[in-house]
Amino acid sequence: MFIAERESFMPDNAQTGPYIEFRDVSKAFGDNVVLDRVSFDVTPAETVCILGRSGVGKSVALHHIMGFLKPDSGRVIVAREDITDYNEEQLEAVRKKVTMVFQNGALFDSLTVGENVAFPLRESRELNEEQIYQIVDGLLQMVGVQEMRDLLPSDLSTGMKRSVAIARALAARPECVLYDEPTTMVDPLMAQLLGDLIKRLKIQLNLTSIVVTHDMRLAKKLADRVVFLHEAQAIFFGPYAQMEKDPHPIIQEFLELDELKIEA
Repeated sequence: MFIAERESFMPDNAQTGPYIEFRDVSKAFGDNVVLDRVSFDVTPAETVCILGRSGVGKSVALHHIMGFLKPDSGRVIVAREDITDYNEEQLEAVRKKVTMVFQNGALFDSLTVGENVAFPLRESRELNEEQIYQIVDGLLQMVGVQEMRDLLPSDLSTGMKRSVAIARALAARPECVLYDEPTTMVDPLMAQLLGDLIKRLKIQLNLTSIVVTHDMRLAKKLADRVVFLHEAQAIFFGPYAQMEKDPHPIIQEFLELDELKIEA
């Protein structure tokens, strides 16, 4: 059912202009400046990867997009709405369009895989159990874990938990999905499978995506454009191929270290 109804799932991207935009966003925690006048945008159906070392504000940027954090200055545009001053009720409406796949999966430990994916469908109260069952089945098949429907999250590997978390995120029929370090702490084969899955979902469902990662191979596979954060600033924003030619020493060091990892 879910696959058959894919066209109705696909968001309307006919409107012009960025879907998400950071306009000179700054954020500090005490004396620690995490984002310093950072600007970038994401167009409909585009995948933007946010790159950089640990602790440079990559995940903090996602939390601003979800409205979990407010900027100290600047504006945050999400789903073409300025959410900077939104209250929680207004943010909940935006979160129906934009969802996040957390690094730890954030699955409910006491629910089976199938029940986890069904959770947002039951929350909407728009479908009967047969319809929910068919959609869950289609989503689990789409992400390659259909046979794990009746298992608990504790029975799954880290990579499989992320696949289930992606299925649950898609159950809400979002226009945009945010991925926080999807390949961290998984083996190279699972990292490749997760990257292939994210790319395929973008194409099949016309999704707008932001992927926070330090995995250069993943970024090269997925990114239409890249934001590179260093010392709280966006030192590069543009296509991946253009980033590879950027002379900034930090970017070149990052690329060289990744090459060493591949050779090892």
